[in-house]
Amino acid sequence: MCKKVAVFTGTRAEYGLLYWLLKDIQADPDLTLQLLVSGMHLSPEFGLTYQQIEQDGFHIDEKIEILLSSDSAVGTAKSMGLGVLGFADALARLNPDVLVILGDRFEALAAAQTAMILRIPVLHLHGGEITEGAYDDAIRHAITKLSYLHATATEQYRQRVIQLGEAPERVVNVGAIGLDHFKRGNFISLQELSTSLNFPLSQPYLVVTYHPVTLAEEEPESSFQALLDALEQFSEFKIILTYPNADDGGRRIIPLLEAYAAKQPKRVLAIPSLGHVRYLSAIKHAAAVVGNSSSGIIEVPAMDVPTVNIGMRQKGRLAAKSVIHCDADTASIQKAINTAVKREYKLPDETVYNPYGQGDASQQVIQMLKSLSFKAVKTFHDVKVSE
Repeated sequence: MCKKVAVFTGTRAEYGLLYWLLKDIQADPDLTLQLLVSGMHLSPEFGLTYQQIEQDGFHIDEKIEILLSSDSAVGTAKSMGLGVLGFADALARLNPDVLVILGDRFEALAAAQTAMILRIPVLHLHGGEITEGAYDDAIRHAITKLSYLHATATEQYRQRVIQLGEAPERVVNVGAIGLDHFKRGNFISLQELSTSLNFPLSQPYLVVTYHPVTLAEEEPESSFQALLDALEQFSEFKIILTYPNADDGGRRIIPLLEAYAAKQPKRVLAIPSLGHVRYLSAIKHAAAVVGNSSSGIIEVPAMDVPTVNIGMRQKGRLAAKSVIHCDADTASIQKAINTAVKREYKLPDETVYNPYGQGDASQQVIQMLKSLSFKAVKTFHDVKVSE
């Protein structure tokens, strides 16, 4: 009997990480894929990225509308409420044997709490991580407690999930699932990327993504303006600017981003979503990745490309030597970009170690799904404290 595996995705970035797992579930004769799509995927403002999911050959079983046209904490909370309503109906119709959720988004929390009430076990990817500058940190730990199985990205994160009271036999360190792209994915050439974007990339360029910081004192507009001012000091580089996510404060950044690109269209490209193939290909050929996205910490070092990580959003994550941390002010960002593009963070022949695995996470998760034996009562695992 086939196990019905529902997978939730609410953002372009999360879908890109899940791509190979979706393909492997789809191809496995013992599993049936059910895809729930929500959040930014369904928003014209963020590029209607559900269309890319369909173009990649996946059938979307349920579309759950939850985004409000708001840019506030109240709007985000209301979106979560809409999510619970929509996920309750969708999961009741699909009746999956397990629900897969990645990460720490507010949409994912709504899906996880709904599944818990419906007694649908959740397999959570990327638990145990720390991002002290965003409310994603608390959301991630909350999803851990709502989940039954855990696939972490490092052994340190595995131990942290166990510290949260999850039984060790239900927690597996599989590595970062996004790294599967580097063993299995197809990248496009620089010329193909230029043609696809209709944006000549004949000179070095930076890939820039900045998301709002939802907990720390890092006001979105002023911090993003500091980033733009720093980029002006690197006129020899072109800029690919991707839009922020739908957290409160994100929409306030978009007009600044669009105005910056409009002033110098030959140098700056602003785009809502690159899609995972173009995004990874853009990273592969970039001089550096700049911003505060988790991909700059987890996936980018695997390509031997430097990352400038700005501000507090990702504070607490394990990071490779190629990740250069800086404050969210112009001088600090400018100094970090200069260090990155000159490769001054390592010796000339040094290979940078990435702590997030070897790119074989998907098949490990498949085995976890196939061996799942769910018990609704989940005991708390106490960690012994030495006296």
